[in-house]
Amino acid sequence: MANQTSVIIENSLHNLLDDPAFLPNLQEEARIKAFHSLASILSTPNKIHKSFLRIPLDSGEVVRIPAFRTQHNDTLGPYKGGIRFHESVNEEEVVNLAALMTLKNALHEVPFGGGKGGVAINPRNYSARELYLICKKYVQYFSDILGPDKDIPAPDVGTGQREMDWMMAEYKSINPGKPYRGSFTGKSVINGGSLGRREATGKGVYLTFRYLIHDFISQNQQGLLVSSNAFAHTALGYANRPLTMAVQGFGNVGSVVALEAFSCKYLTNKVVAVSDRNITLFHSEGLNIPALITYANNHNGDLPTTLEGLSEAGVNARILGREDILYLNVDVLVLAALEDQIRIDNVDRIQARIIVEGANAPVSGEADQIMQNKGSIVIPDILANAGGVIVSYFEWMQGRETQFYTEDQVFQLLQAKMQATMDAVYPSYFESARSLRQICYNHAVMKLSTNLYIQGKLY
Repeated sequence: MANQTSVIIENSLHNLLDDPAFLPNLQEEARIKAFHSLASILSTPNKIHKSFLRIPLDSGEVVRIPAFRTQHNDTLGPYKGGIRFHESVNEEEVVNLAALMTLKNALHEVPFGGGKGGVAINPRNYSARELYLICKKYVQYFSDILGPDKDIPAPDVGTGQREMDWMMAEYKSINPGKPYRGSFTGKSVINGGSLGRREATGKGVYLTFRYLIHDFISQNQQGLLVSSNAFAHTALGYANRPLTMAVQGFGNVGSVVALEAFSCKYLTNKVVAVSDRNITLFHSEGLNIPALITYANNHNGDLPTTLEGLSEAGVNARILGREDILYLNVDVLVLAALEDQIRIDNVDRIQARIIVEGANAPVSGEADQIMQNKGSIVIPDILANAGGVIVSYFEWMQGRETQFYTEDQVFQLLQAKMQATMDAVYPSYFESARSLRQICYNHAVMKLSTNLYIQGKLY
C-alpha cells in the first residue's frame, strides 16, 4: 500500500484538471498552483499519533504494544475511522486507510473527515481482561485527540461493539460531565448504539452489486445496449440470469453479504462458496448460509473444518484450502477478508468477472488495471463497504439527539444514501473508459477540493 494515497490523489487531480466544473473560478497559473496545493494537502495526513501501550498480562508479565491513530483530513467534519486489532497494524497501513476514509466520506456526502487507528496484536492471543485493559489504555493514551466533535473511532478488523462499549466507558470516565455518546460508534444498542450497525457494511456491500446488476441496468438498459463500453457489455451479460457467488471472509461483513445474497428476492443468487481464516467450503448447488451462520455463532466465529463439523451444521459441502475460493469458476467474487488478496502474481488465475470489495484494498492497483483491461467489473471498497461509516453517522446523530431509529428506518436511510452515490457514479462509469474506482476517486476529490477552496485553504 506504499504511496497509494499520493498516486490516487494525483491521478484524480490530473483527471479533473481539464474538467470545466473543477474549480471554475481558477484559471491558468492559479489553477496549476491549486493543483499542486491540493496534491500536497490531500496526499499527507494532518497528524500521526503513536504510542506503546503498557499492558499487565494475566501471567504477571508487562508488555508494551504499538498503537496508532492517524488523522488524515477534517475538511468535511470530525475525523472518523475504525480501530483495528491485528498483527499487521503499522504506521504506513493506518496512514493509507485514514486517507481512504477521507475519500470514502467525501464520496458518500458524509460530514466526516478521515481517521484510522490500530493496535498491533492478534486479539485471539489475549484474554477478555487483557483486551479490556488494551481498550482502556488506548483511550487513556489518545484521550486528548478523541471526542464527539474531534475524532470518532468505530470497530474494524478484530474489534466490535464490546470494544467500543469499553472505550466509550473509559472516555466518559476521563471526561466527566461532557457529552460522550458520540465519542465512539458501533456500540451495543443498549449502550447508545444504532440498530442495524453490525449488519450495515455487509448490507451495503451487497446493495452496490444488486443495484448495479438489477436496478441500474433495468432503468438504463437501452442506453447500455448501444454502448461500446466493455463494462456495460459485462454487466448486461450478467443481468437477468442466475448467478454463482463466492464470499471470501465470513465475519461481520462476509456472513451478512452471503445471507443477503441467499435471501435476495431481486436476483437468483447461488452462494456456492464461502471461506474464513481456516478453509473454503464449496457446493455447486449452493450452500445453506443460515445454517453456517448458526454454526459460526456457536464456534467462535469459525466455519466447520471437518466432516463431523459439517454434519453438526447440517451442511453439504466440500472442504477446500483457504485461498482456493479466489480461483473458483464463479460469476461474482466478494472479497470481505483483508487487503492485498488479488495481486499482480495471481490476477490471471481469477475467473470471476465481477469483484466486489467488502474489505479495504483487497485488489492491488496493478491487478485492478489488468482486470479493467479485460472488461471485468470491480466495485471498489470506497463505494461498496461504506455502509458501516454511513450508519455510524446515523448513530452519531442519534446520540446527539437522544432519539433512536428503528432497524427498518436505519436500513431505509442507508439504502437511500448509497443509492444517491451510485446514481452519481454509475452513469459516468458506463460512459467512460475509466475504472469505477477512479470514477469514485474523482468524485470524492472534486468534493474535497471544492470545500478546501471555498474554506480558503488553498492560499
